[in-house]
Amino acid sequence: MSPRGVIVVVVVSPALFAAAVGGCSESAPEASTSFGREELLDPVTCGRCHEDHFRDWSGSMHAYAADDPVFLAMNARLQRETAGAMGNFCVKCHAPMAVRDGKTTDGLNLAELEPKFRGVTCFFCHSVDGVEELHNNGLTSASDTTMRGPFSDAVPNPAHRSARSALHDQRVLDSSNMCGSCHDIVTPAGAHIERTFAEWKDSLFATETGQTCGSCHMKPSAGQQPIASGAGSVTRTMHSHTFAGIDRALSPWPLRDEQKREIQDFLDASLQASLCVNRRGPSAQLRVILDNVFAGHAFPSGATADRRVWVELVAKKDGQIVYQSGVVEDGKAVTEGPSDPDLWLLRDVVFDSAGRETHQFGLAACYESRLLPFPVTANALDPRFYQRNIFREFPADGSLVPYPDTVTMRVRVVPVGFDVLDDLIATGDLEPAVREQMEVMQVGPEVMWTQQAATPLLEQATGLLYECVTQTNQDFAANKYPPSTTNTCTP
Repeated sequence: MSPRGVIVVVVVSPALFAAAVGGCSESAPEASTSFGREELLDPVTCGRCHEDHFRDWSGSMHAYAADDPVFLAMNARLQRETAGAMGNFCVKCHAPMAVRDGKTTDGLNLAELEPKFRGVTCFFCHSVDGVEELHNNGLTSASDTTMRGPFSDAVPNPAHRSARSALHDQRVLDSSNMCGSCHDIVTPAGAHIERTFAEWKDSLFATETGQTCGSCHMKPSAGQQPIASGAGSVTRTMHSHTFAGIDRALSPWPLRDEQKREIQDFLDASLQASLCVNRRGPSAQLRVILDNVFAGHAFPSGATADRRVWVELVAKKDGQIVYQSGVVEDGKAVTEGPSDPDLWLLRDVVFDSAGRETHQFGLAACYESRLLPFPVTANALDPRFYQRNIFREFPADGSLVPYPDTVTMRVRVVPVGFDVLDDLIATGDLEPAVREQMEVMQVGPEVMWTQQAATPLLEQATGLLYECVTQTNQDFAANKYPPSTTNTCTP
């Protein structure tokens, strides 16, 4: 059965919160009034007392994970073209409770399941009690009905037992192991195609500053507030459960506009960019510098075989375009436009066991990667400091362009490339209407260069003088490690 067009949206009225059996304000001992497992499986039950957390989660990609039409289409195609050999490879992260409770083996019947078995639910995360593998959902779950969290002084309540867990405390580095278990994916053929956790683990965020996944993706509230309703509840710092990243709901879903704003905030805070011109008589060469200083992992990250991030560069003289690269009409696939030998495209390319490029990442046997590296040290005296700071010259062949009056640069991003979506539409697995919901976003503000706004900067290694405009305050440093392709397809 094709999953196309099957979207279920759960709308919870405030009245449901107050209608809980054994409500939030009861004072009987928790051991005798705790909800049973079947009730705790349902996020609506959690929302009766944790209204703000539930609201956040209901609009998140965690809640959307098993209703996402792109995921459903990819899984359906993989199952069909592998005669079911993929099994629960995809669905064990997108609907883990459905897999654990035997409600699905391949994810093809998700639309038929109760909402409490779809997506990454409250019960799934808060029942995790261990990590066996740091990829492909290697998490273990307790068989009890104790909900785990960051507090050692949890208030007894009539809904469930509580316990502190380091895996749920974003102040503890090990909490990232829990996130990383699903945000690190190795295919059956051994290709490490999603490496977000591995990237973070080797970054300065893990080794020097102690910032965890939750530090960035679960923003704290500005002040103290009750994190549950009912008598006896205490005020604490509340942490967002929107889990914003880069992907966005492509069908009707709660909080879509809020989700979009949070994603844009993340994108705007990820990179620093400089735009430089090296004048050579009446001509010039252009340079773009991208510095992945704040993302906490490579940029882009996650499903990088699907991501499309590229640099758009336009130089003008006397109002006329004298050079451009990366100019792609919205809604068009950046990989399928007119020939652009200078295109700076950040993505992974995956290949199957026969060496053919494929959009089906579950079949990936190896990959080629060209991403912005993550920062590994804040020590500017360490040569590794500059590995995050990548530059490209335009034109790439070393030729020159007329010395411009203005140059503009944008970093553009599509979470799932239009070519990927078109491939799924062509096989009948995705409705064309989903494609129309995919938006091209921008990473940070447009950078505009003029000679008047530029600062002269001498590159010590070459003695070349560049005139640079920087998006944010940044020390100019030419990268000592030119971008190279990581290729796992050859020894």
